[in-house]
Amino acid sequence: MRLVVARCSVDYDGRLAAHLPEAVRLIMIKADGCVAIHADGGAYKPLNWMNAPNRLSEEDGVWTVVNPSGEKLTITIHELISDTDHDLGHDPGLDKDGVEAHLQELLAASPEVLGDGFRLVRREYPTDIGPVDLLCRDADGNAIAVEIKRRGEIAGVEQLTRYLQFLNQDPTLAPVQGMLAAQVVRPQARALGADRGIECVEIDYDLLRGIEPDQAKLF
Repeated sequence: MRLVVARCSVDYDGRLAAHLPEAVRLIMIKADGCVAIHADGGAYKPLNWMNAPNRLSEEDGVWTVVNPSGEKLTITIHELISDTDHDLGHDPGLDKDGVEAHLQELLAASPEVLGDGFRLVRREYPTDIGPVDLLCRDADGNAIAVEIKRRGEIAGVEQLTRYLQFLNQDPTLAPVQGMLAAQVVRPQARALGADRGIECVEIDYDLLRGIEPDQAKLF
């Protein structure tokens, strides 16, 4: 990870236009190519960012980040204060809670729940940035990367997008489709998934465990 502290101004040109006036900020460049610009405040959320995959070029104090959709982030460095690189090594990822881990186990045993003709290739299929929960093949033999969450939110779509970037570099798998499976999928996640070609499906955890609804229970 590269951490740069600089007095900079930032311009974004894409689906809309945005400008950050000159100020001292932290610029974070991650190993997967993500670029995020932070102020000293505002909790965890960056002021502006560009998710991988993208291309970063640096020329005469002007950094340009461009993604395949043509969106462009221009960072003008007025004063470079600090520029350091840190090797963080391999990150095993966040340990799933009991429900997510059990969902993964159940879906691995019954992948057809996710789609007709689905079959499991491997659980925890490795990528350079961590394992995707399930790698499956559909009835036509197409590769499907499945990320499993209790709640399907934007962060899950973003995570799966990064996995797909690496999986699609493997000619034995490409093209790989993405699927976010969760007990509940938020509307924002569903909208972002649709924009990125990622299918979002809701899973009935109780039904998957073989627990039938109590028809006699009124309340």
